[in-house]
Amino acid sequence: MIIKQLSETLINQIAAGEVIERPASAAKELIENAIDAGATRIEVATAGGGKTLLRVIDNGCGMGPEDLALAIRRHCTSKLSETLFDIRSLGFRGEALPSIGSVAKLTITSRPVGADSGAEIAVVGGKVGDVRPAAANPGTTVEVRDLFFATPARLKFMKTEKAEAGAITEIVKRMAIAFPAIRFVLSGTDRSTLEFPGTGDDHLARIAQILGADFKDNAIELDAEREDVRLTGFAGVPTFNRGNSAHQYAFVNGRPVQDKQILSAIRGAYAETIPQGRYPVAVLSLTLDPALVDVNVHPAKSDVRFRDPALVRGLIVGAIRQSLQREGDRAATTGAGGMLRAFRPGFSPQPAQAWSPASSPSRPLYGGAPSYGGGFAAAAVPAARGFGEAAQAAFDSLSVPTSRSEPVVIDPAPASASVEAISNYPLGAARAQVHANYIVAQTDDGLVIVDQHAAHERLVFEQMRKALTGRRLPSQGLLIPEIVDLPEEDCDRLMTHAESLEQLGLAIERFGPGAIAVRETPAMLGEMDATQLVRDLADEIAEWDTADRLSAKLEHVAATMACHGSVRSGRRLRVEEMNALLRQMEQTPGSGQCNHGRPTYVELKLSDIERLFGRS
Repeated sequence: MIIKQLSETLINQIAAGEVIERPASAAKELIENAIDAGATRIEVATAGGGKTLLRVIDNGCGMGPEDLALAIRRHCTSKLSETLFDIRSLGFRGEALPSIGSVAKLTITSRPVGADSGAEIAVVGGKVGDVRPAAANPGTTVEVRDLFFATPARLKFMKTEKAEAGAITEIVKRMAIAFPAIRFVLSGTDRSTLEFPGTGDDHLARIAQILGADFKDNAIELDAEREDVRLTGFAGVPTFNRGNSAHQYAFVNGRPVQDKQILSAIRGAYAETIPQGRYPVAVLSLTLDPALVDVNVHPAKSDVRFRDPALVRGLIVGAIRQSLQREGDRAATTGAGGMLRAFRPGFSPQPAQAWSPASSPSRPLYGGAPSYGGGFAAAAVPAARGFGEAAQAAFDSLSVPTSRSEPVVIDPAPASASVEAISNYPLGAARAQVHANYIVAQTDDGLVIVDQHAAHERLVFEQMRKALTGRRLPSQGLLIPEIVDLPEEDCDRLMTHAESLEQLGLAIERFGPGAIAVRETPAMLGEMDATQLVRDLADEIAEWDTADRLSAKLEHVAATMACHGSVRSGRRLRVEEMNALLRQMEQTPGSGQCNHGRPTYVELKLSDIERLFGRS
């Protein structure tokens, strides 16, 4: 076999396969170049999903004729010094432009700021033309036509034009979030025009442009620092969630990344607050010394490696959880909006009839279940057809139903609380219970509807979860230790987490080079498949470098027990019980969502109610 040197064109085409995977990859590289050039306005135009045309125009510093000639040569860059330990720009490889030129028809027109004229250079399928004078505005215009025409096999793996155009849109959105001071315009024959005006230092305003105004109303600001690693950004309240993870954005030193370590940290931070199959909305920005992060992992530069990944994960999880405990219990505004949309002006085809308690068929006001001993039974009333004062006056004499309950130590707001007293309680004072499950409370500026079962389930779960922390959980010893055969590297990973696993009641020890001996399992889990648990933990540690699966199992058991031990739907509560439940919710972190991640209450402002009746 004879070894020979590949041609420069073939070398560039091989490199292009790594750097330029699809039109969105080319768009990302060109936008990064524009940002590094100091642009404050970037315009992107596409056709055919970026395969037919991709044009990026910026008002950056521009390039002279000499720089243009070097820009299309591999490994020529103005952004890198003699080391890879201090990368402060988005681009640094010097591969993007020559890679694009090797597989497409590339034209670059540029004019430096302050220069009298511009220059232009063209590269077609790797063949470089001469630099020639050209009329141009200050800045740079890069035009890519017929992407992958020189490597037609790659075109067979492209998606539809709509899908490729959507991928470019996502790239522009990520860049727009990372750099709010830059104005972005995205247009073309294959899309409707998108424009994101610069918002200066108002990062939340830019995020609202991308994610919608609802995010601005449901976001919690993050600002935390640990050992010179700073985390800023915004996390959505748990009830403001989406059906996929596409609304999770992460940035490291201003660079958009899709790092699985960060995504895992977000998932862990929202554990037990998001329904299964739903995903939180978050925009996180990490700032740290460039020497502590390696961005030279992959040519696409979307993956990074942290020198201390545990520190970064702990910072993200801790900051989000603290913010959720501080502000995350409020209901999402989208819940109130959905409730408002559910209201429709109604009418009855029959004339309204007067009603009196003595002459109408019986129907319990608070539900059909009988009252418990020790109180008055609920008065039987039907649904009134009239809402005038005369028709409603008959309700004044009705007694509030009671139920058997344990003594409550929390001082509730009385049923007849004044407006001044109500203002002291975020969830207000209970006014009614409807359908034997929903508590209606009056707040200072509106009303709150609480799902009593979901709310109490969360309260019980938080009490049980608190009992799970701070001490070693009870375990049950195995009469004969269970031996689990695993690859040696999996055994090594498990033993690094052995101490934390023992705190959860799982005692393991090394049993030769390729096996783990399980001597104790958590008593809370009862009879279990210890072998499968250990294998699952080994897989999780290998992928995410965490051993959260066991704690998740324990919390799942606690959640199940809390579900069965909480106030059931259909139980009628006294006013004192309802108010006690509201007060406990106000004092319990995470009470805005049940154990399954569903909201426990919906808030409706008085202004929204007045709008329903045309009073505003």
